[in-house]
Amino acid sequence: MIVLVTGGSGSGKSAFAESLSVKLHGDKKFPMLYIATMFPFDEEAFKKIERHKRLRKTKNFDAIECFTHLEKIETEIKTTALLECMSNLVANEMYQEDGAKENTVDAVLKGLLTLESKVENLVIVSNEIFSDGIDYDDESTRYQEYLGTINAGIAKKADLVVEIVYGIPIVHKGQLPEGISTCYKNERILSEGKKEQC
Repeated sequence: MIVLVTGGSGSGKSAFAESLSVKLHGDKKFPMLYIATMFPFDEEAFKKIERHKRLRKTKNFDAIECFTHLEKIETEIKTTALLECMSNLVANEMYQEDGAKENTVDAVLKGLLTLESKVENLVIVSNEIFSDGIDYDDESTRYQEYLGTINAGIAKKADLVVEIVYGIPIVHKGQLPEGISTCYKNERILSEGKKEQC
């Protein structure tokens, strides 16, 4: 199964993707795979990466780093993989020395196909960066175009596409597995703006 989870910064997409990964993995004893794509370009990024690894380890994830070339990831067991996040991977492929540069879109989509064949479930986190209405320079616009094309390619192939908006999962394609609710921080927002506990 392929799942795409998108959302803005701080929307709750990471927590949702993690919960969904755990649900898809079920009660299997072997660990899930957490694929971290953020390059440790400074001390703050390094600390963020280490924090994510620590948090995932307590939830039966084995963490690996993959800044470019997804196809090189090896796993001995067909497990559930959580890739976080696509926006970092695209930037790495575009700008890291060993990245795909102008071939980023093809390289990432082919890498995802290869990775998908090695795992049982692939949950991909990506950022929604397309609706701020700002005119960016050519290089930033190219980055947005690459990420948008890749997100669309993933969505086309995905079994489930979920956008997290203010902590609320909006399903655009497929159906959430049973037991995954539209709750965020133990509350569900009702249509009339009221909240209920879940």
